[in-house]
Amino acid sequence: MNQNIEEILTPSMEDCLEVIYYFVNQNGFARVGEIAKRLEVKSPTVNASVKLLLGYQLVEHEKYGYVKLTKKGKEIASNVQGKHDILFKFLTDFLMIDKSLAGEEACSIEHAISNETFERLVKFFTFIKECNNTKPKLLENFDMYLKTGKKIKCACQK
Repeated sequence: MNQNIEEILTPSMEDCLEVIYYFVNQNGFARVGEIAKRLEVKSPTVNASVKLLLGYQLVEHEKYGYVKLTKKGKEIASNVQGKHDILFKFLTDFLMIDKSLAGEEACSIEHAISNETFERLVKFFTFIKECNNTKPKLLENFDMYLKTGKKIKCACQK
């Protein structure tokens, strides 16, 4: 198999890995039923995903037993979760989107965003944080614009 495993995984398989990662971090393992509940799908759907992930050597699972991540599975799940967290932060802190909607949107975007664009977003956050640890004036002005519909003249405008 010459193809990179991340290129083969579907968004639903990535979501499954991400949920397994969550439960493994909480409990040391995950159960099919709790994965299904969290993903809002039925257990047979999770069993099918787990079987595929098992074939790719991303999880360990014995029938009716716990689900655990392999080293590679943990790495991929951690990357997906990291993307989700950064996108959620961008949507809530910069675009000031409601947290519940931002969570849904981040989940959708995390599967579609290219590595190049994601890396640029991470660099942008790092730049903003290193520049000024407080909320930049531009974002304060944007927040006011969202609330009032009135544009505030920036200091850089003549």
